[in-house]
Amino acid sequence: MGTGPAALAGRALDALSPPPRLVDWSLLAVVVLEAVTGFVSFTVGSPSGWPIFWLHRILGLTFLAFLGFKLVRVRHRLARLAEWRASTVVSVLTLLAAVGAFATGIAWVFGLDVRLAYWTLLSVHVGFGLALLPLLAWHLASRFRLPRRRDFEGRRTTLKYAALLLGGGVAYRSQELANRVLDTGGEDRRFTGSQPREGAGNGSFPVTSWVADDPDPIDRDGWTLTVAGEVETSPEYAYDELAGESGETGITGDSEEALLDCTSGWYTVQRWRGVRVGDLLETAGVRERARFVRFVSVTGYRWSLPIEEAREALLATHVGGERLSHGHGAPLRLVAPGRRGFQWVKWVHRVEVRRRDDPAQWVVTLLSGFE
Repeated sequence: MGTGPAALAGRALDALSPPPRLVDWSLLAVVVLEAVTGFVSFTVGSPSGWPIFWLHRILGLTFLAFLGFKLVRVRHRLARLAEWRASTVVSVLTLLAAVGAFATGIAWVFGLDVRLAYWTLLSVHVGFGLALLPLLAWHLASRFRLPRRRDFEGRRTTLKYAALLLGGGVAYRSQELANRVLDTGGEDRRFTGSQPREGAGNGSFPVTSWVADDPDPIDRDGWTLTVAGEVETSPEYAYDELAGESGETGITGDSEEALLDCTSGWYTVQRWRGVRVGDLLETAGVRERARFVRFVSVTGYRWSLPIEEAREALLATHVGGERLSHGHGAPLRLVAPGRRGFQWVKWVHRVEVRRRDDPAQWVVTLLSGFE
């Protein structure tokens, strides 16, 4: 039996590695959990949601260990190019997606802030992750083998999984420490991982659109905002009335400093000015059975908030003392503190007071803007 570094590393891997079939199914389970926690994290803007982000990062580091166990087991087959089959090609594509997801994730948390065409590294990381899920399922289907009962027996397997998760947690905390020691800028990030964008006004933070939302610039003079649904009256407002640029608006303007955290990986704190949604609802006369308020964009995009939260939200015409630019949602965009950027609806032209929530809004976010 060898005693060199390679032999010692091999024995250490054998000691930690669960049975081969459990490794395969653990890879799928971790990828599914990563997809779920990644999706949920897009909706979390309040610091109380930090456990979701911790779990996502720890599972990602644990995934690397399972991937290592897998590669050690199959490395000889991958090295024999003459024996490759269609299933081998799927395996290699799966490996590339896994390495891409891990590498871009690690680069992002260590402070690398570059753009690849229109996308940040975080967006590329999400893309690799979305590709990995079907590829891994396809890979497992080509070599389908259910775990056996004996794979689960004994305390040793339980201890191995506990050690792997603990190792992922230690690695994550070590990464945070390395960020502080190396001064990578990680200390300026939010708990979501988003990087700061400094300054005030339209030019100080990026213009981003969700999926296909990209309308032509809107003529402020011909645009109106309508309040409808479970209200006693359905008033319409011209831009000047909401922006405080009319001599007799009938609407009291308001402003608020709020943090916008975009799911593409940046955040900014700005002073937003416009009208409080609660003032619009009070003027329209909300009916007693109303429970939600839906904000609808000219593109068809929409998002709903519980009515009490909606009352405190702002419909902004200005940011940082400037009129909103088209890219940032002019004439009017929703400002919803504690929500992620994709929920801050741009180009709002309709406010609908409703009795029920709108689960279809999740589908609309993927379809809006397409002709």
